[in-house]
Amino acid sequence: MSAVEVRHLRAGELEAAIGVLARGMRDNPGHVAAFGEDPDRRLDALHRMFSALLTVVQTQQRLCAVRDGVIVGVAVISPLGGCRPSGLQKLRIAGHLAGLGARTIGRVVSWHNTWAQRDPDAPHRHFGPIAVDAHAQHQGIGSLLLREYVRGLDADRLPGYLETDKPDNVVFYAKHGFEVTGEATVLGRPHWFMQRQPREPC
Repeated sequence: MSAVEVRHLRAGELEAAIGVLARGMRDNPGHVAAFGEDPDRRLDALHRMFSALLTVVQTQQRLCAVRDGVIVGVAVISPLGGCRPSGLQKLRIAGHLAGLGARTIGRVVSWHNTWAQRDPDAPHRHFGPIAVDAHAQHQGIGSLLLREYVRGLDADRLPGYLETDKPDNVVFYAKHGFEVTGEATVLGRPHWFMQRQPREPC
């Protein structure tokens, strides 16, 4: 199997990154709860949501994993104080989601409000969304992206924070030093909130 390079997303690669995020997270429990059982509808909804996130909010660090010239993984890292969109940004994001219908938008707002209420007040660097394309999962690509994020946390002596709706991910993140600091039921599905304190760089 060809080597995978982790680097910053380049100009002109945004649409490819949005596609990876949508396909890679299509079947997450939280997205099924928010967008319904139809996988094609979920894919469309996630494409709209991630398009809104990455075009409206442009202060994030965007990493990608590339194999044979193709983006196979994407991770978004928010800067200090940058993980909560402003009021104007929320309105612009809502505009991107308008075609999904009022009930779906209401579910998305409820979900994101629950997450925002648990976002730490102390300075931290927020991780996510992160996804590996559907055909490339379970090949170590997510670990490469996470290690790059963790290296940055340790170098800058900053805590990390993330949310997940998948039990397997709780185990995955724990292997990289994250600890569960909270849990909530969101749209009937369990979600976990995890933090990691910085370590001395190796």
